[in-house]
Amino acid sequence: MDQIGQLEQMVMLAIQRLHPSAYGISLQKELKVRTGREYSVGTIYAVLDKIERKGFVKPKQGEATPERGGRAKIYFNLTAQGQAALQASLSAIDNLRANTRFAPVMS
Repeated sequence: MDQIGQLEQMVMLAIQRLHPSAYGISLQKELKVRTGREYSVGTIYAVLDKIERKGFVKPKQGEATPERGGRAKIYFNLTAQGQAALQASLSAIDNLRANTRFAPVMS
């Protein structure tokens, strides 16, 4: 199974949280709210392209709207393969974190 990078993982989690309304700008806003970090739309779409090529997400074209100059939003949903990869990645992190103790930091 393909490995998932941290940003890929965060985008996939955001897609799952926003389902069925996950599109570029909504993902950008969700990541800012949840992580405090601001990612460019270009970065978000680069990740979406990468995880789409891996078969983890499937795009779906919405309706064209006058507010968008007649363009349609592209919505993203996790595929079954994407859900399995995300769950495996999160489980691996949970296993690494289990019983991890941090020593006090000396200054």
